[in-house]
Amino acid sequence: MQLSKSPFGTFENQPVELWTLANDHGVTVKLMTYGGTVTSIRVPDGSGNIDDIVCGFDTLDGYFSEEYKTNSPYFGCLVGRYAARIKDGRFELDGKTYQLATNDGPNHLHGGARGFDKRIWDVIDTTESTDEVSVTLQLISPDGEESYPGRLDTKVQYLLNNDNELRIHYLAETDQATPVSLTNHTYFNLNGFRNTVLDHVVQLDSPRYMVPDDTNVPVGDEADVAGTAADFNQPKRIGDAFDELPMGFEHFYVFPSHDGSLRTIASVNEPSTGRRLEVQSTEPGTLFYTGRYTSDALRRESGAAFGQFRAFCLETSKLPNGPNLPSAPKSVLQPGETYDETTVYKFGWPTGA
Repeated sequence: MQLSKSPFGTFENQPVELWTLANDHGVTVKLMTYGGTVTSIRVPDGSGNIDDIVCGFDTLDGYFSEEYKTNSPYFGCLVGRYAARIKDGRFELDGKTYQLATNDGPNHLHGGARGFDKRIWDVIDTTESTDEVSVTLQLISPDGEESYPGRLDTKVQYLLNNDNELRIHYLAETDQATPVSLTNHTYFNLNGFRNTVLDHVVQLDSPRYMVPDDTNVPVGDEADVAGTAADFNQPKRIGDAFDELPMGFEHFYVFPSHDGSLRTIASVNEPSTGRRLEVQSTEPGTLFYTGRYTSDALRRESGAAFGQFRAFCLETSKLPNGPNLPSAPKSVLQPGETYDETTVYKFGWPTGA
């Protein structure tokens, strides 16, 4: 196991660090302190070839190109204070109405104009042992930032181990009641961007997804997946759903039996390379997104082409629009409580490579 850091440029006259976590089996994860962003994950395949399997850039400038800023795909970043959309950017809490930025049509998206993805996080702890390495980041969001109430102290640990797991542990505390939903927005392509993700085979254990309104925000309705293109309870090739859903998936799947325990919620297999991804989480749901809006002009400096349907996200979090949904579990954090959630991305490939 190895852990190292290097300079990665500056943002608003503050240095940005790039941390590299590597295990003994060829898995390497790179993340930067700007946005707590995963910039690279390199993983072997069944033939021993090692490829980058996530969308990202090898230089800080890549995240500030006009194409990237205009498209705003949120590659690899930490999202907060509230992930996904809040209807009309408005919610009521303890008898007071709060108006947030509307940065996605009429709605609030991913924490607003200057969410957690656009801040420099402080490294407050690192660990290095024979079986795991980790980096812990911290961000203090003051009361009133992006019009959210309360001072929020957020810590996120990225841990890579020799079981080929990238474990992301989220902690947050507040001094006032405030909506909190944290996620990581990494996009994966297990074939290393040689092709789209349509041949990836997905199993996702959920009977229902949240139905969005005409502004693409859920307002409480849910739909059963049984017998529809959105049913992944049995392994299914992503592309098989595209006859019925030609623009792919931007579906938030819910886990009705959610009890806060860490359990497997999805698995993805890529047949040409043999790579596998298993996702575990303590969260009550996940957004499954296949990149319908990703610009085809975006590519890594090495030439790997991103773009529409060339990567997928499994963004575990609280429910979208949770502050406005009475049935949404734990979408508001109270003083004295701790937001304590974990998501694990476990990588695999055929043995004997």
